[in-house]
Amino acid sequence: MNRNLASQQYQKVSLNSALAHATPHQQVLMLMNGTLERIAAAKGAIERQDTELKGTCLSKAISILGGLQASLSDTENNEIAQNLDNLYIYMADTLMKANVESSVEKLDEVTQLMLEVKSAWEQIPAEHHNTQSPVEK
Repeated sequence: MNRNLASQQYQKVSLNSALAHATPHQQVLMLMNGTLERIAAAKGAIERQDTELKGTCLSKAISILGGLQASLSDTENNEIAQNLDNLYIYMADTLMKANVESSVEKLDEVTQLMLEVKSAWEQIPAEHHNTQSPVEK
């Protein structure tokens, strides 16, 4: 087994273990961090003109955004959840455009939006981390 494959498998096991022991709040943060990591990798791929890696990273980032959307609860009646749903849709659309256009600017825009959402999420008081929030299932 080559070193890169072994490292990937270790990371996958480590992630699965972390997810299994994480609170719902921590799981959402992990998804947000995963999105940011994939966007950063895609940005590097654009700078190196690595089209395949760019597409793979952005596809994963869009998929993670879908996971964040799926974690929202009651988007019909909860204004915060509805706004987040719309924002995640906008981010995914912008990432698709960034992929087609190889646009670092669009990646930077989505990164900034995600950092703002993540910052707000991190402000949720610790006593609510183990409970279901009004915006997540």
